[in-house]
Amino acid sequence: MDLLDRLLQHDAWTTRHLLDVCATLNDAQLDQEFDIGHRTLRATLHHIIHNMEVWTSLMMQEEIQRQSNLTIPGMTQRLTVAEERLANLARKVARDEAWDKLWTDQLDDPPRDKAYGTSIAHIITHSMHHRAQVLYMLRVSGVKPLPEGDVFSWEAQWKSDLVKSNHTPSGDS
Repeated sequence: MDLLDRLLQHDAWTTRHLLDVCATLNDAQLDQEFDIGHRTLRATLHHIIHNMEVWTSLMMQEEIQRQSNLTIPGMTQRLTVAEERLANLARKVARDEAWDKLWTDQLDDPPRDKAYGTSIAHIITHSMHHRAQVLYMLRVSGVKPLPEGDVFSWEAQWKSDLVKSNHTPSGDS
């Protein structure tokens, strides 16, 4: 598995893990206001997924479909779709060695050219930043246990899942 797949899979896995934790909370807890991020768990998780959806659509030069399902199951489903679309796009960029190729961000005023590689890196690091805010909100709320969310935890789970499915990890993806 290459570095790109590791980063993409860890990114989606960790966000999904936080959605699973939040699935144990009630609406009042999901909508409790904090002085960080997008102010609530629900809004911050939506922002993470929305960012993946919008940036992927922009890079693919597709019309942006505004998603409004803010339930935890709905956001989990949105994440599943968004992670696959982003991974497919990122792998195509990698195959084509198009990291520095430019696309036009039509949401900028005026529209501005951006590199695919920088945009993909932005999505992944942006998610990490906001997941840290979600972890803070959960910690302040007294939610336990909380996931570490690090790449080593993801890899251990990934390898465990492979063993359970009778596959063995290899250096290839």
